[in-house]
Amino acid sequence: MTNATDQVSIRRKMGRLAPILPALIVSVAAAIAFILFPYDLAFLTRIVIMMIFVLSFDLILGYAGIATLGHAAMYGCGAYAAGLVSLHLASDPLIGLLAGAIAGALIAWISGCVLLRAQGVALLMISIAVTMVLQETASQARWFTGGADGLAGITVSPLLGMYEFDFVGQVAFIYSVCILIAVLIFCCILASSPFGLALRGIEGSASRMRAIGTPVYRRKVTIYVIAGAIAGIAGALAAQVTGLVGIEVFNFSLSADVMVMLIVGGAGRLYGALIGTLVFMVVHHIAAGIDPFNWLFVIGFMLLIIVFALPKGLVSLPDRLVALLRRKP
Repeated sequence: MTNATDQVSIRRKMGRLAPILPALIVSVAAAIAFILFPYDLAFLTRIVIMMIFVLSFDLILGYAGIATLGHAAMYGCGAYAAGLVSLHLASDPLIGLLAGAIAGALIAWISGCVLLRAQGVALLMISIAVTMVLQETASQARWFTGGADGLAGITVSPLLGMYEFDFVGQVAFIYSVCILIAVLIFCCILASSPFGLALRGIEGSASRMRAIGTPVYRRKVTIYVIAGAIAGIAGALAAQVTGLVGIEVFNFSLSADVMVMLIVGGAGRLYGALIGTLVFMVVHHIAAGIDPFNWLFVIGFMLLIIVFALPKGLVSLPDRLVALLRRKP
């Protein structure tokens, strides 16, 4: 009885530490990268920002089963919101993040109320249409968004009034990593909550969840708004770090890249979003450096190998290896 009680106690303690463990791993990995690659912090910061973006997409695709190709809509709105706030209202980076989160959540709620009533191909087409409308609006409203030239000259004040953004990018990298850790902890808590378990059920069988009384549509809209807020935060970070926002933030290719990153890493497991983003960005960086015109061949070849060899993404590689070892006589 004592041993059983001890095991239950250990499991409970491990369960409490579960949301913190990914944050610890990310913190250690970021510290190692900061030390080993001090002159590549701008590239590392882009990776961190894309990790936040892909995490938001994992919430709707991996957990709720909502497949869209217009996730850049929330990212772009967050970027423009942060840029406009910085230029006209306040240059505090945290206020810009809040503005990005609100803008992303707002456009997700407005579009999600219509978009999530559709399914399959119709859902994909409507999500693309929403992004295209926003991109055209940003292009035409030159007086507000800068049009095709975008918003330039975005500056942010020192973080917390003490840490000024330096040319090397040390503060920007640490700032982005802190936001990633906060988002990751939130996503871990959300995924293990009753709401997260309900999303898993909806992803598995929406009809069954509807039969037991779960408000499927309301749950989908809620997670879509949450994911939109996180995507808006990623867009706001990108605007603050680069100091520029263009209509390219609404490009279809950005939404497609995010989906590829998640497929490479593995949907429905938060680690997959991080691993897939890291692998995709590093391979893209190296391949584009070697051949700027044919780097897509490398990405496509990598994606084919992963889809056929590891249908659940790179995050399933350890389980696959263990299964192969057990088959050996």
